[in-house]
Amino acid sequence: MAIKKFNVTVNGTTYEVEVEEVKAEGGAAPKAAPKAAPVAAPAPKAAPAPAAAPKVAAGAGEHSIDAPMPGKIIKLVANEGAAVKAGDVLLILEAMKMQNEITADADGTVKKFNVTAGQSVKAHESLVILG
Repeated sequence: MAIKKFNVTVNGTTYEVEVEEVKAEGGAAPKAAPKAAPVAAPAPKAAPAPAAAPKVAAGAGEHSIDAPMPGKIIKLVANEGAAVKAGDVLLILEAMKMQNEITADADGTVKKFNVTAGQSVKAHESLVILG
């Protein structure tokens, strides 16, 4: 009877196991295989996050639009230097599998984006500087 080795992954942990092949008709009783020893599985590599530009604080006559919740920036809608009115969409923030439009709270000009598309943000983190 042949003993075969297999790698089995359970809850992210890989085990090397030995299995004895048993014949269906009149074969010998199966033997208990020795306990499996855990084998270290290679850890998946995380994709590098896009490089974020240095954050800019709001200066005199400017104010910051902050993230209302943690999430991921999907798209920058407005452009730096663009004039916006209150309610205009500045960017799209994905949180809890919902896409949220982050809008200007007042008329002004987009001075600087403190985020890039694909970047993860925390709650209350500065997203856009309006002037």
